[in-house]
Amino acid sequence: MTENRFEVQERPEESRYVLIDLEAADPAGNVIGEESYVDVENSGNTERVLFHTGVSEDYGGRGLASFLVHDVVEDVIAKGYAVVPVCPYVAAWLPKHPEYAEHVVKPAPAHLRAVDARQG
Repeated sequence: MTENRFEVQERPEESRYVLIDLEAADPAGNVIGEESYVDVENSGNTERVLFHTGVSEDYGGRGLASFLVHDVVEDVIAKGYAVVPVCPYVAAWLPKHPEYAEHVVKPAPAHLRAVDARQG
């Protein structure tokens, strides 16, 4: 994987991050993955609920889901938000990266209701 070939961008108007292939043959079709989220306010703190991770099958086996989640988690923490792993991939990825443990909030019913409302 070429380090500069892929980029993660937040699209707040869509409540998601996208994984971009900067070398895609079709620039209009350069979104190859996504991480969907919903924000929940809890006692004055923002908790970003990560509920869906996906990467195009054409890009499978390259570690791009991990690349995507890493950049998303870094961005969430940089914003001062907590990470709430509802997506099974994120929930499995975080224990392998204990350096983020202090920023993780266990999913609660309010988080799941917010996801349900977002997917509505």
